[in-house]
Amino acid sequence: MKVLGIIPARGGSKGIPRKNTRMLGGKAVIEWTIESALSSKLITNLIVTTDDPEIADVARKAGAHLPFLRPAELAGDQVPTLPVLQHALQHMPGFDAVCLLQPTTPFRETGEIDLCISTLLESGADSVVTMARIPDEHHPEWAYIENCDGFMHLHSESPDPPTRRQSLRPTYFRDGSVYVARTKFIEANTLYGERIKGVIVSRSQHVNLDTLDDWHLAKTIANKILRQNFDDTDTKTGSVVLG
Repeated sequence: MKVLGIIPARGGSKGIPRKNTRMLGGKAVIEWTIESALSSKLITNLIVTTDDPEIADVARKAGAHLPFLRPAELAGDQVPTLPVLQHALQHMPGFDAVCLLQPTTPFRETGEIDLCISTLLESGADSVVTMARIPDEHHPEWAYIENCDGFMHLHSESPDPPTRRQSLRPTYFRDGSVYVARTKFIEANTLYGERIKGVIVSRSQHVNLDTLDDWHLAKTIANKILRQNFDDTDTKTGSVVLG
């Protein structure tokens, strides 16, 4: 299976200005994702799609391929991901699947990318997405929405919420780290298809960079990772201490 890794990184950013090239733990935000993608054994080719020359320069120096600059009409903050992937595939034909890696979720666990790709290959799914479990206290069957009448109603439209936590089925949300989909579905205007598999992840270190609060959390996580890497390294020999 030929897999095209795609990292989308536009220049405009309102919540965290210039976030893709901001320094985080000693390297630009986008470099975290490029490094994890380059370590994959199953991504055939890795590209960054951007409209921004500075991002392009940082990405090239980090080892990513940039066969084109994204046109301005595909770089606005209201542009969805799907047409960006379709545009990239027009320039990079011949791939069986796409692995979408968003730089705004920089802290992936080792091996997650290849686990998602191998799951797609082995399961026959249309797409595979990393997901994390929703805590029971935030379970959708206990969620309320306000209807047009101004009153609160259960999102599930049930007359009453479940009374026992043990009766709730586990639910999950897309955590944004890894998306893998077969090219034929992206070309048919869907990122997911109908048969979706989830790779369930349990994270102590996760953030989706959108606000300044997210940025402060990311700096804390990056510093923790750096400390862990330092503690796991034999500073005399430069070798990594395993186990």
